[in-house]
Amino acid sequence: MADKCISKVAIVMVPLPAQGHLNQLLHLSRLVSSYNHPVHYVGTTGHIQQAKARVHGLDPHTITNIHFHEFQTPSFETPLPNPNASHKFPNQLIPSFSAASHLRDPVCCLVRKLVGTNHSKVVVIYDNLMSEVVQDLPEMPNTECYCFNPISAFHRYSYFWEVEGKPDLPGTEHYEDIPSIKDCFSSDFWDYLEKQVVPFVGKISCGELFNSSRVIESLYLDLMDKEFEDKKLWAIGPFNPLVLTDTKRGSNKRHESLDWLNKQEPNSVIFVSFGTTTSLCDEEIEEIAIGLEKSQQKFIWVLRDADKGDVFTSDVRKIHLPEGYEERIEGRGIINISNYLKYEVNVLPDFQLPIATQSPAITFEE
Repeated sequence: MADKCISKVAIVMVPLPAQGHLNQLLHLSRLVSSYNHPVHYVGTTGHIQQAKARVHGLDPHTITNIHFHEFQTPSFETPLPNPNASHKFPNQLIPSFSAASHLRDPVCCLVRKLVGTNHSKVVVIYDNLMSEVVQDLPEMPNTECYCFNPISAFHRYSYFWEVEGKPDLPGTEHYEDIPSIKDCFSSDFWDYLEKQVVPFVGKISCGELFNSSRVIESLYLDLMDKEFEDKKLWAIGPFNPLVLTDTKRGSNKRHESLDWLNKQEPNSVIFVSFGTTTSLCDEEIEEIAIGLEKSQQKFIWVLRDADKGDVFTSDVRKIHLPEGYEERIEGRGIINISNYLKYEVNVLPDFQLPIATQSPAITFEE
């Protein structure tokens, strides 16, 4: 009886099409599905494939209750990232964000279908930056929406604190030394927020979710709780997997960097990575390379260009290191110079979801 009751609730995940956002809601999908709830993860065709190719640490045998829905959108520009731009915000991704707004109708149809089948309730968890896509859903019967905040409570509250005139409150002294929130985003992204997010604040969500923990951010979660007033707030993270190996699937394959890392002394290796949205110019790459070499510290450096709106396009920037650099740091450092295809196929093969023919239990629905 308990299992039948649980299966009456369906969960729909609506992520923003950027890697850090796709990954977080896919990890949350794994956790939710482990409680026997069917999870429907939606996105554009290319970004669903991106999420499945890059997700780290998911054992496919534990996610048979996750259903991927790939929806077509109009084509969009996919400019290369500009490493010499005056602002580091990844403006090249904004066309893909805007294209994702066309998911509004397909997501509505999906939720309507789920409500009309055997589900007594549909819970929609949407990325804060996808508010426009889910704006119609609160009007549907037996449907609840919850806003997922992909950033820390510390950063989220900094926005409210700045808007309110920087009041003197416990904990806010830490904000004095960080840049203004206005400096974090480009003007193009502020325009995106004004259109896609701001009109829907306070009109869709029944509550707020954070990929955080009160052990880590209790002060700022409490401050955020006051900002949301009558809405509930849950800190349900961090929910990234702790074990990134393939042992559950009977494989002994490990990336060479993990084997090398296990041979080093504890706390002796520096990990350098600027994620999937930052492009370093040639001068910055050279300065980091020189700094790591002169530090005499062991290191792992993931050196890659930022993602494009479509990571499967073939245009790739060539990244150069100082002449003779790899020979000089041999044995002390590992450098992964990566474009999308090389990075995913050669560097992290153990952590990819299998393709559909290898795992028919994972469904891919149009």
